[in-house]
Amino acid sequence: MTMEKRHPEYRYLDLLAETLRDGEKQVDKGTGVATYSVFGRQIRFDLSEGFPLLTTKKVYWKGVLEELYWFMSGQSNIKYLVDRNVHIWDDYPYKIYAEKAEKGEAPALTKDEFIAKIAADGAFAEANGELPHIYGESWRRWPAEDGRTVDQLGWVIEELRKDPDAHNALVTSWNPPYLYSMAKKGEGARFPICHNLYQVNIKHGKVCLQLYQRSADIFLGVPFNIASYALLAIVIAKILGREPGEFVHTFGDLHIYENHLEQAKEQLAREPKPFPEVGFSGAFDSLDSFKPEYVTLDGYDPHPPIKAELTVAGGFNKKLHA
Repeated sequence: MTMEKRHPEYRYLDLLAETLRDGEKQVDKGTGVATYSVFGRQIRFDLSEGFPLLTTKKVYWKGVLEELYWFMSGQSNIKYLVDRNVHIWDDYPYKIYAEKAEKGEAPALTKDEFIAKIAADGAFAEANGELPHIYGESWRRWPAEDGRTVDQLGWVIEELRKDPDAHNALVTSWNPPYLYSMAKKGEGARFPICHNLYQVNIKHGKVCLQLYQRSADIFLGVPFNIASYALLAIVIAKILGREPGEFVHTFGDLHIYENHLEQAKEQLAREPKPFPEVGFSGAFDSLDSFKPEYVTLDGYDPHPPIKAELTVAGGFNKKLHA
C-alpha cells in the first residue's frame, strides 16, 4: 500500500502553523504593533506540480500579475497600478504625502482623494506617486555611482543565454546608501525592502529561482510573494525557451501580526484544493516584449478570501534612523 502524496500547499501551511505555535513576540519600534516571529526557514515548490497560488484562501491574482509586471518593466510610480485598480502600494506614497500636508507643504487630502488625484492628474502623480529605490528601479535601473543605470534582470537573462551553467545570476534590491541610518540625511527610503535578493539557476535544463526574503508577513504577504516569484521563474523560463524547475523561498525573519492570529487559524482548518496552471496566450522572447495580458490562469478554484488589515510597518523610522 502506497501513501498518497501530500499536497504541496502544506509546505506553506506547516510553516504558518509553526509560526503560530513557536513565534516569539516582538514589537515594531515605529508602530508599536506586535508580531510573533521565527527566523531562518525555507520552503520549495516544484513548478511541474502546478502553479503555487494558494487555495486555502483566495490570493489576489490580478495584484500578483500587475505588480510583477510593474517590477519587471522597471517602473516605480504607483500610477501604473492605480490606473489598473490595483491598490497594494497606495499606503506608502500617501504616508509621505500626509507628512508633507501636516507641515503645510501640501494641501490636506484623504487617502481616497490622494489616490483619485494620482489617477486623474499626471503631474500630481509624477510629483507624489514615485517611490525611489523600489524594486522596479533596482531590478532594471540600479543607480550606479558613475551616473549609469544597471539593468540587473536584463543582464541575468542574457548571462544565462550565453552560459546556462552560470552561478552568478543574482538580482538584489538591497542598496545600503538609501537604507535606514546608512543613508544621507533626507535620502533614506521610506518603505521596506523585504524581498531583497533572488538568484536564477538552470538545473536539469530547467529554470530555478531562489528568493531570499529578509522580512516576511506569513499570513498576508507570503502567499502573494510565493505566487509572484514563482511566476517570475516561469516568465524567465519562457524567455529563455526552457521549462520552469523549482521555486525556493528562503526566509529571514518570518512573522505573523497579532491582528492576524484568528484568520490564520481559520485558514489552517481548510483543506487545499488542486493548484492551478499558468500558461501564455502571446509569444515573447525578451523582457520588453512580455505583457501581463499574455498570462493565463486556468483551474483556480480557491476557498473564499480571509480579510486581514495590512500593517505599514518596518522600513525607515524617524526616531531610529533620522
